[in-house]
Amino acid sequence: MKLLLLEDDDATRTQAARQLAAAGHVVEECRNGPDAIFLATQGDYGVLILDRMVPGIDGLSVLKALRAAGVRTPALLLTAMDGIDDRVEGLEAGADDYLVKPFASAELLARVTALSRRPPIAQELVVSTIGDLTLDRVKRTVTRAGKRIDLQAQEFKLLDYLMRHEGKVVTRAMLLENVWSFHFDPRTNVIESHMSRLRAKVDRGFGQELIQTVRGAGYRIDDLAR
Repeated sequence: MKLLLLEDDDATRTQAARQLAAAGHVVEECRNGPDAIFLATQGDYGVLILDRMVPGIDGLSVLKALRAAGVRTPALLLTAMDGIDDRVEGLEAGADDYLVKPFASAELLARVTALSRRPPIAQELVVSTIGDLTLDRVKRTVTRAGKRIDLQAQEFKLLDYLMRHEGKVVTRAMLLENVWSFHFDPRTNVIESHMSRLRAKVDRGFGQELIQTVRGAGYRIDDLAR
């Protein structure tokens, strides 16, 4: 099985990688958060092993970014923080298991093996593309025809949801539940106002309109020119 190991301590990383490799695993090593995010979103790993306390982007933030990007690879957090609140925080961030340092190599191997037995979960796309429109969930960027489009946080969530349902009608109720979590009165015009601003940014000036209003039903995003 191919494993990704994020650990900034050379001695710990080398020892763990050696033990895992001796058990037949292929171990890809990295020392910092940005490299871990890049590798985890590009590679096909069976388990992610993430040290929580690394400089810069820490392991917990790496995990949150990966889960937000739709990466569902089983993840084991390594940490010297053994408080209940620390463990709860790690599990709520998307960790599947938690191993406190210092740890025995045999226990690390056993926990990785246990995680590998879980049924595989399909990894969602990090990048979605419709026509010349591209949305990157890790970089949190949107471009069309190579031109960067700056969106507010809620506009990004709205476009993300539409692109995950490409070609399908998305109703107001679906948007209220999944983009706004029903925090608003269903009679509100919040959807219309955000959709208007989103369409102005995504479609205006690009010729073909990708976002369409489906009368009496909702909205749909599609590349009708295909």
